[in-house]
Amino acid sequence: MERFELIAPCHFGLEAVLKREITDLGYDVTEVEDGRVTFAGDAEAVCRVNVYSRTAERILIKLGSFHAETFEELFQGTKALPLEQWIPKNGRFWVAKAASVKSALFSPSDIQSIMKKAMVERLKGIYGIEWFPEDGADYPFRVFLKNDEVTVGLDTTGESLHKRGYRKLTAKAPIAENLAAALLMLTPWHGDRILVDPFCGSGTFPIEAAMMAAHMAPGMYRTFTAQNWKDSIPEKLWQDTVEEAKEELTPDVETDIQGYDIDPEMIKTARANAKLAGVDHLIHFQVRGVEQLSHPKKYGFLVMNPPYGERLEEKEALAPLYRTIGERYRALDSWSMYMITSYEDAEKEIGRKADKNRKIYNGMLKTYFYQYLGPRPPKKVRN
Repeated sequence: MERFELIAPCHFGLEAVLKREITDLGYDVTEVEDGRVTFAGDAEAVCRVNVYSRTAERILIKLGSFHAETFEELFQGTKALPLEQWIPKNGRFWVAKAASVKSALFSPSDIQSIMKKAMVERLKGIYGIEWFPEDGADYPFRVFLKNDEVTVGLDTTGESLHKRGYRKLTAKAPIAENLAAALLMLTPWHGDRILVDPFCGSGTFPIEAAMMAAHMAPGMYRTFTAQNWKDSIPEKLWQDTVEEAKEELTPDVETDIQGYDIDPEMIKTARANAKLAGVDHLIHFQVRGVEQLSHPKKYGFLVMNPPYGERLEEKEALAPLYRTIGERYRALDSWSMYMITSYEDAEKEIGRKADKNRKIYNGMLKTYFYQYLGPRPPKKVRN
């Protein structure tokens, strides 16, 4: 099977998590840059990483890269790409997104327009036609310009991979599913240990944790753009990948995963989302404010996305809220706490400096993932 370069974009600051995930799936990572991981793979890799990756945003097939400081160089560089290897005569093709950093060409709309014209010119010569019906499968491209180097990728995914299909309803400031999964993967939590999210909102952290515990591949119930590329990626590869994912499912695993929120409507939403995800039986949701946070057992994990105070009216309430988080955490014997927030005084109000802290960009917002490490539980005595 032909091998090619694949690019997986991700949240800035989480490249190492995605690299580990791709390596664990059996593929060789060739490059790690800010916000993306490049690896070698074939058509089967396109299917497997789309279905299995919890942390990537999408999977792109790299068509090529070239230097361009002018629109003429951009046109000629695009025209030289082997587009016909993927786009059939009736394919619908366009540049879905262009991003530019420290480059002479910076207007996304102009970059998209010039590249589309160059693609048309290339395919006119290849197929010997003047007009393209574009009534076949979709072939969206994504383009990155950095220091005048243009990288062109064909998007195999379509809707971002964070859209697992279960979150029909959301909270005011929901955390993306792939970001929640990546943060969970930065902790030592495993499915047989206690996990509590005291600000669960629409349920993303508990649901992602339950999916991990049940070995549920996040993309097994959704569709991808490349499923319609029958000539390039055989349908059987997709079917085999989903079958493999189904065989690995352990839906009856025992868990202790809990989600609390002070808003009853949010708890209703979280339950509905968990049911859609097929993991509602693995999570206990409850209406409960953070001031009531307690648990009788030891060695559990708190994982949370508390309010950041982005709205002016919320800022005054932040200091007492984070003080309460600190108080309730100290009352939990031998627990660990993991928190993503952009609130600069989080550590001060909690009353303790985090053992580790990691800068992560949640969209354009700079946040920190504070990690308070509790002791390891004693090893279980074997009979």
